[in-house]
Amino acid sequence: VARMEAWLANPVLMEADKDATYAEIIDINLDEITEPILCAPNDPDDAKTLSEVQGTGIDEVFIGSCMTNIGHFRAAGKLLAGQPDGSLPTRLWICPPTKMDAAQLVDEGYYSIFGKVGARTEMPGCSLCMGNQARVKDKTTVVSTSTRNFPNRLGKGANVFLASAELAAVASILGRLPSTEEYKELMQPVDATAPDTYRYLNFDQLPDFAKAADFDLSPEALEQAKSMAA
Repeated sequence: VARMEAWLANPVLMEADKDATYAEIIDINLDEITEPILCAPNDPDDAKTLSEVQGTGIDEVFIGSCMTNIGHFRAAGKLLAGQPDGSLPTRLWICPPTKMDAAQLVDEGYYSIFGKVGARTEMPGCSLCMGNQARVKDKTTVVSTSTRNFPNRLGKGANVFLASAELAAVASILGRLPSTEEYKELMQPVDATAPDTYRYLNFDQLPDFAKAADFDLSPEALEQAKSMAA
């Protein structure tokens, strides 16, 4: 606690040593990436461009895990907003990473959108990414925003693509992986509202949560914390 308070009083970001060496330096020219990139089943190292896997049928979609932030759920909500109630050809799972994200999404009306299209909203946290809570059906083909797609992690015999929340939402609507052209067309309304869609969520600006976090440690607890940090 004492060390954290000292850092907060004079925050300094970590920097590499000037004479640091690296095992490998990888330069990626983002101008050369013109379409979404996915990880194919069932290996997070097996990267594919969307055009290489377009048309693959999708049974279930998971939008969640610590790889997502609130902007990704807003984007998914905006893509889903125009769909008829309960019309998705896929089983869609929605799981914000924190209670704060979920509360804000409720306030902004996105949970209403998710509910109308028939999505299953999970308790904020890990959900399908953990693999030992809820599970997708056996031998299904899935698009997930989680970090890993190792065999049987999300479901027994499941084939899992890793992709962005935006691509996952599009796949949930179509029941298949779209072409690059379809994806870009559906993304136009989201791109047009990007500053609003991808606003960060500042937890210290949420009164209920800021109040809950505003407390003082007892002298005994503070003394113990300082001794542990010494």
